[in-house]
Amino acid sequence: MDDRRYLQRLISEGEHQQQDFKYRVADARKLARSVSAFANTEGGRLLIGVRDDGYLAGVRSEEEIYMMHQAAYKYCVPEASIKFDTYHAAGRTIVIATVPPSPRRPVCSIDEDGRQRAYIRIADENIVASPVHLAIWREQQQERGAMMTYTGTVSRLMGAMQTERQTLNQVVRRSGLSRLKVVALLARLVRFGVARWEYSDRQFLFSLT
Repeated sequence: MDDRRYLQRLISEGEHQQQDFKYRVADARKLARSVSAFANTEGGRLLIGVRDDGYLAGVRSEEEIYMMHQAAYKYCVPEASIKFDTYHAAGRTIVIATVPPSPRRPVCSIDEDGRQRAYIRIADENIVASPVHLAIWREQQQERGAMMTYTGTVSRLMGAMQTERQTLNQVVRRSGLSRLKVVALLARLVRFGVARWEYSDRQFLFSLT
C-alpha cells in the first residue's frame, strides 16, 4: 500500500481514542499532553501535518520535527516511548508519532506553568487525570498479591456510594472521610472491581459495580 492510500485509510477513521490529528506543532508542551494521554491509556498515534478535517497540510519545517522530539523527551516525565515514521503524499510530508501504553504510569507532561500533570485519553479528548487515577497507578506499581480488606472505613465509604454516581467531592462529603482517605480507598475499590469510574459532562463520576 502506498503512502497516500495508507494515510487516507487512517484519516478516514477520524480522531478517536487512539488517534489524534495535529495540523502543526507550535508548542512542544501542548503536544506533550497528547503523548501523556496516549501513554497513560491504551497508546495511540498522532498524525502530524493533518488538519481536523483530514486535509494533508504537511509538516512545514525541521523546527516542528525538533519540537516533536522535545514533547516526548523533554516535556514528559518520565520520558515517553515514541516512534516517528515519515510518509509522503500529495507533495507533503506527514509524520506519524506512535506512542505505546506506558508500563510506568503516570507519564506527566510539563505544562506552561512548570507543573507536571498526567492526562488520559477519553474518546477524542485529552483529559487531566483525577486524583483517583493517580492513586490507581500507584496501586498498580505495588507488588502483586495485594488484598482488599473490608474494614469499617471501607464499609462506610461504600455505604455513602449506594445511591448514585457521584463526583469525588460528593463522595468525600457524604462519607465524612478525609479526601486523602477517600482517594486511596476508591483507587483500591476500582482496582479490585468493586467500584468503577466514568467521565460524563466533563467530570469524573464514581459508583459501585
